Amino acid sequence: MTILWINLAIVFTLSFFARYFSTAFITPNSMVIFKPNKWLIGGALLSLVLVSGLRANIGDTGAYKHIYIINDFTWDYILSQKDYGFGILQMILKNISSDPQIMLLITALITNVLIILTLYKYSRLFELSVYVFIANGWFLTSMNGIRQCLAAAIVFAATKFLLEGRWKKFFLVVLLASTIHQTALILIPIYFIVRRKAWTGTTFSLLLLAVLIVIGFNQFTGVLFSALKDTQYGGYSNFSEGGANILRVAVDSVPLLIAFLGRHKLRSIMPNSDYIVNLSLIGLMFMIISTQSWIFARFSLYFTLYQIILISWVVKLFKENYQRLIYFGILVCYFIYFYYEEVISLNIYYRSDFFTLFQ
Repeated sequence: MTILWINLAIVFTLSFFARYFSTAFITPNSMVIFKPNKWLIGGALLSLVLVSGLRANIGDTGAYKHIYIINDFTWDYILSQKDYGFGILQMILKNISSDPQIMLLITALITNVLIILTLYKYSRLFELSVYVFIANGWFLTSMNGIRQCLAAAIVFAATKFLLEGRWKKFFLVVLLASTIHQTALILIPIYFIVRRKAWTGTTFSLLLLAVLIVIGFNQFTGVLFSALKDTQYGGYSNFSEGGANILRVAVDSVPLLIAFLGRHKLRSIMPNSDYIVNLSLIGLMFMIISTQSWIFARFSLYFTLYQIILISWVVKLFKENYQRLIYFGILVCYFIYFYYEEVISLNIYYRSDFFTLFQ
């Protein structure tokens, strides 16, 4: 864990000073906005990429390395697989080097660059978003579910198209991401659900639906997996890793509760906040359902990134003399959660062939 603690400290510190040394810009509608220092952001991004890309373990890393080593990635092999986009990426990389470390490094580079650049564009307090990105476990998850997190990062980079209603471009990006991991296709129907005003009847209907699914979970999964039995997801009917921690639901609920209480101010200070809130709400819905089976938490990966954007704005919903307290409160609470999740609950041991001094 030493490397992960050092990474958290480096990334937050550089991101904080990136905002401190930000540059002011005047938008076409005469609004003054501040953009964090790009060089310092580059330093934070470099730390994220190196820690993720130079790892030797964490979750499914070993399995990904083994697959990379034993396969030749011919076109016949790639087209026989369910997610051929990732196969093409591996084919290109293996023509460069047969060392699987290059695959880990390049996927870490693409995933983190796309996420950090999008957070840079849409976060109000950039360093807070990056801090939560690490402390809520998304960064660690990207070292485990490599393909799905890469797909989620690609879709997240298309946030501009979603917010502006440019559905054709957004769908093209989703289709591209689906060649990496087919679960990305869920964003196509979700597009039509989230592009509406937040906190309407639809909002509360989604929450009610999540609760009803939890209550009647056995019946719900019976119908769902019956419909999916002839697809690549039919095997998930035998998934038995248990449910997500209820603490995770609480962590995801708090920013949305604050956003609801300050919804009128949020709309005035955050452009297109309704869409971000709706996306965050759907992530919460999947997390509620995942308390019955962890498999549903995999879908929440696509929406947790929007919760990270939302958290950076909720601080500004409070009166100015309370904002510093809320800011530090978020840092402390997520620090405790980070320690609980990755030290106590998961007992993470990070290993690298490059950072041997800190292991």
